Amino acid sequence: MLPLPAALGAAAVAAVAAVCAALTVSAWWWAAAAPLLLLLLTALHDVLQRRHSILRNYPVLGHLRFAMEALRPEIQQYFIERNFDGRPFDRDTRSLVYERAKGTDAEEPFGSERDLYEAGSEYLTPSMAPRPLPTGTPRVRVGGPDCTQPYDMALLNISAMSFGSLSANAILALNTGAQLGGFAHDTGEGGLSDHHLRPGGDLVWEIGTGYFGCRTDDGGFDEREFARKAAHPHVKAVSLKISQGAKPGVGGVLPGAKVNAEIARVRGVPQGRTIVSPPYHRVYSTPRELVRFLARMRDLADGKPVGFKLCVGSRREFLAVCRAALEENTAPDFIVVDGAEGGTGAAPPEFADIVGLPLGEGLMTVHNALVGTGLRDRIRVGAAGKVATGGDLVKRLLQGADYTNAARAMMFAVGCIQAQRCHTNTCPVGVATQSERRARALDVGDKAQRVRRYQEATVRSAREIMAAMGIDDARALRPHMLLQRVDPHTVRSYAELHEWLSPGQLLASPPESWAADWAAADPDRFTR
Repeated sequence: MLPLPAALGAAAVAAVAAVCAALTVSAWWWAAAAPLLLLLLTALHDVLQRRHSILRNYPVLGHLRFAMEALRPEIQQYFIERNFDGRPFDRDTRSLVYERAKGTDAEEPFGSERDLYEAGSEYLTPSMAPRPLPTGTPRVRVGGPDCTQPYDMALLNISAMSFGSLSANAILALNTGAQLGGFAHDTGEGGLSDHHLRPGGDLVWEIGTGYFGCRTDDGGFDEREFARKAAHPHVKAVSLKISQGAKPGVGGVLPGAKVNAEIARVRGVPQGRTIVSPPYHRVYSTPRELVRFLARMRDLADGKPVGFKLCVGSRREFLAVCRAALEENTAPDFIVVDGAEGGTGAAPPEFADIVGLPLGEGLMTVHNALVGTGLRDRIRVGAAGKVATGGDLVKRLLQGADYTNAARAMMFAVGCIQAQRCHTNTCPVGVATQSERRARALDVGDKAQRVRRYQEATVRSAREIMAAMGIDDARALRPHMLLQRVDPHTVRSYAELHEWLSPGQLLASPPESWAADWAAADPDRFTR
């Protein structure tokens, strides 16, 4: 008996001979002969190739396995997952964003589908004396005593997403929506592009480790170019990105295929060359140097608010920054806490899953450290990481934030369908791609209105929740107003579950749980 490769070879030769013979009778035999010949050639290729064992053992049929694997995410999302258990965002959340972006009713009949007795479930506490919905638009003043051009931040803003990772039309739609709605748009670390500036929306210019847009030829920080661009009237604040939630401690990579002439010009890098952002900054190596550099950035930006963004890790390291701020008598105007659950860009699975603190723990760490060192009154705290609904917004304010930023929810508002192809340049709706053909599908005017409507409706929802809690000002939120189910029979408030420091407590008498970290916090080195 012939081995399988030899048998297939003989069969292929016989098939070719049979096809040639049949064609001498009638050309109509091509209709049946061509597919059979193609299948035989495919089988022959499968048996002879050496990359895929499954194809060598199951020629032709093995391709069905790869086809089903490619379709699995769509089948899972559209036909299998329930409304409330999809990841990273479930169908209920995505539908809520879509409906608010379109201006349609976002209501749910027949009660909640969620198991409210499941351990980990959280509940905001309504009041028996709810308040009327306040008039006006709530704002948070960002700018400490060293800031001469403070900015009034909305409760919900567009989080960091770079031009390059997102298409030009997506950036235009987001910034136009911000301009229409009067909220801020973080540029991401990819530089300050014309698409950010043209619509006229308020900008938070983010500077990452690659210093794109204010970069020297050798990859350092260019003070003169930074000062020139920071002076633009649409730039309302500047943020130094230390780390991001999806991959703290890892630099970003933009493949050379996506670095077209425009992106190269915006970022100040060679066209067509892969861009690697280092995981560390050149401008500082100690907490004291970080604080001094932030003060220098504020001076170069002519007194506009300056802050930094991080995914929280070591509490001791953050306390070292607080100690440096106290000793230098200067501090950032704001800090954006990015949760480990955040991230619109691609990241190694290990980093996305197990590196960095989730947003809740990170927020409470930063808030308590600032309160305990007496710095909280001069520093505003932003929260970024899966903020999509009014309930999310209220919970983050209660955990220590002054305002929130959303990235993926804003992507939903401009048409993202959670295809999770953001890093492949094949986004099916033109959001996360540099393909002009794909991006052309995104209508800027329509999507900008959706961004505006979504932000407005979500902030209104948060204010309605706070009014139901008997609160007409977010500053009145307290930890005892958020409950968490610990087990099927026990519910505890955040006031009971977590430690909350009093103003200046670390300076006067550190509690035992913080004493070791506070004593070891060194303003002249990052110690763990």
